[in-house]
Amino acid sequence: MAQTLTNTQQVGYLLTANRKAQGMTQAQAAARLGISQARLSELEQNPGRLTVDRLLVLVNILGLELVLQRPPEKADQTASEW
Repeated sequence: MAQTLTNTQQVGYLLTANRKAQGMTQAQAAARLGISQARLSELEQNPGRLTVDRLLVLVNILGLELVLQRPPEKADQTASEW
């Protein structure tokens, strides 16, 4: 299911919810990321501190996909206008 995100707190909520839905603990996810459980807890609570690299790894660990796209009303604009 696609989710539209408008702020960093939504990112943290979705990452946490997906991790829990898979029955994965913070410790398990953190080990796969190569960080401590405490650090993952901080990142879930304050996802604005996630680097893009770490976000992509975490998304992959959780079996998610990160997709950037224009909103439907702007889909007809070209990428050169970004």
